[in-house]
Amino acid sequence: MSQAFAAEEARAVYRAIHERRDMRHFAGGEVAPELLRRLLEAAHHAPSVGFMQPWRFIRIRDAALRTRLHATVERERVLTARALGEREDAFMRLKVEGLLDAAELLAVTLADGREHHVFGRRTLPQMDLASAACAIQNLWLAARAEGLGMGWVSLFDPAEVAALLGLPAGAETIALLCLGPVHGFYEEPMLQRERWAQRAPLSSLVFDEAWGRPSDLFDPDPSSPDLESA
Repeated sequence: MSQAFAAEEARAVYRAIHERRDMRHFAGGEVAPELLRRLLEAAHHAPSVGFMQPWRFIRIRDAALRTRLHATVERERVLTARALGEREDAFMRLKVEGLLDAAELLAVTLADGREHHVFGRRTLPQMDLASAACAIQNLWLAARAEGLGMGWVSLFDPAEVAALLGLPAGAETIALLCLGPVHGFYEEPMLQRERWAQRAPLSSLVFDEAWGRPSDLFDPDPSSPDLESA
């Protein structure tokens, strides 16, 4: 007996994946508590290495705290622009966050005490971050299915944010998530729309057997160099 979803249900999953966007423009409004709980439940059902569940969510509703977090992000935005050199001006024209506009602001942190989780992390300790990223993606896809936009902001000094949020020693903020109603979803990723970057072709990222060996899942690209004769 097939374990696959019905075709319509499967299409809905793929639609959420392909129409998810990293949103920067929000329409204010609010997110009903029962809907927010549902979204966080989706996040909490993400896979985690060793079932460590390293994610912690801090809901930020205080306007003054949002303003201080926004100032932290703005400082890092300027420093990032300077580090980009010749692309500084182009970067400064991008809208990179919606902290003051989104209905909800969630900080996602890695819990303290993660060093005690050895299962799956002895040689790959970064699996705590990978697990929390899965939770964020679950939340993102569920939000898109519910018609809400979400944006992941990572432009901040972790020490500053930790102090503002009162994190215990060992905890670490990995994301500020802007969440809420939007006027519309971008037809393509915003950074692609702004010609900042383009999505790489999948065929250039999938190899067979060893690094750099093109996969036979894809038709050969006649414009690609012949690796065997190179």
